[in-house]
Amino acid sequence: MTAQTIDTSKLWDMIGDIRFGMLTVRGADGRLYSRPMTTQNGEADHGGVSWFFMSRSGQPVADLTASPDVNVAYADPASERYVSVSGAGRLVEDPVKKQELWSTAAKAWFPGGVEDPDLALVAVLVAEAEYWDVKANKAVQIFKLAKAAQTGEEQANPGEHRRVRMR
Repeated sequence: MTAQTIDTSKLWDMIGDIRFGMLTVRGADGRLYSRPMTTQNGEADHGGVSWFFMSRSGQPVADLTASPDVNVAYADPASERYVSVSGAGRLVEDPVKKQELWSTAAKAWFPGGVEDPDLALVAVLVAEAEYWDVKANKAVQIFKLAKAAQTGEEQANPGEHRRVRMR
């Protein structure tokens, strides 16, 4: 499958209701480590950057500072939406952006608010994304799977699968 450059609105429509993404970074030992993170993007932030608040003293920040290549995976099994985003993570020192993205939920992690010295703003500059959006309802999917198993025919893709290049 070749990647194509498209409007980012489809990508953000798919991610929009998924509260947590699994951020994967390469550790100092060369292994990959994934941690759940909350995407902080607001309505105005639906371009090629995903925003996260992280602990400045935490391992994910240390890992992405040493090796900026990251992946963020989103899944919503109930609506059969899956998104994998790859790009480069970097710390951003921007108090205005921190304030813009701040929420009361973030205060549970950073009691000092946007002024908390441990609060790191991390931007993931999205290079490429891949998504799977299954449109058929479960009954139709089960029927098609059963038919494919019975006839030996290959199961047709019941939804949309795309790879998109952001830059």
